[in-house]
Amino acid sequence: MDIWADIKNTFKYGSVLTRLIYINLGVFLVIKLLGVLFYLGGQQLHLVEWLSVPSNLQVLLHRFWTPVTYMFLHEGFLHLLFNVLGLYWFGKLFLYHFEGEKLLSVYIMGGLSGALMYVLAYNIFPVFSSVNGILLGASASIIAILVAVAVYDPQREIYLFFIGRFPLKYVALFYVLLSVIGISTSNPGGNLAHLGGAAWGWFYISQLKRGKDHGAGIVTFIGKVGSWFKSKQRMKVTFKQQAPPRDDHEYNRQQNLKQDEINRILDKIAKSGYESLTKKEKEILFKQGK
Repeated sequence: MDIWADIKNTFKYGSVLTRLIYINLGVFLVIKLLGVLFYLGGQQLHLVEWLSVPSNLQVLLHRFWTPVTYMFLHEGFLHLLFNVLGLYWFGKLFLYHFEGEKLLSVYIMGGLSGALMYVLAYNIFPVFSSVNGILLGASASIIAILVAVAVYDPQREIYLFFIGRFPLKYVALFYVLLSVIGISTSNPGGNLAHLGGAAWGWFYISQLKRGKDHGAGIVTFIGKVGSWFKSKQRMKVTFKQQAPPRDDHEYNRQQNLKQDEINRILDKIAKSGYESLTKKEKEILFKQGK
């Protein structure tokens, strides 16, 4: 079973939402496997601490990468499970209205806003003066996505188990109020980060309605960073572009050839199963699925 190839194809041809979920799952798995190796070696793994946002400003200056890394980091399985489910549900609602690039920008900027709110609160309010905490998890980014889609489509109804259908605006309001109450009862740092993410979700959509996309810059930056890693591959690989059809007859011929290839692959799956496909055949199916 070529599981790794299937995962790479799903990540490569999947949506932004799929990739975000894969990154969160992958980071969790890598850290847990490293934890096992360190445990067997009689050592303690400090990677989670080095990837989480510290409340201490001096420590933060030396770990300047943490406002980005923390939003993909989960230490417990249930923490990961609930955040991945929330990301999937609310991400799907967001993608009903917007393209994947906007989802990515809200996730990243919502997470950064959550980290900012957390650090500011822990260095302003006296109750946190003697506390050295760390922040991790994707919940601030997820709350940002939820609030963003709720502000854009407040009357959209979603189904809640054991309760029934509720307008999305009330679901978002419930999570925001729960975060406010939770500041003084449990996990104050996480709940403060939720409020930072919620603030960005509201701000982003309110500005987008005025024609201003304040998340476009971060998407452009990520695209440029990604192009650096692809540059070497472009130098090694050449692509032969298929000439456009000269007339309707040629166009129909090309379409029939594509359909024949798909039918052949489907017949192969019916006879021998999905695992019998070659890597190229699987890629053709993924592209066709898009």
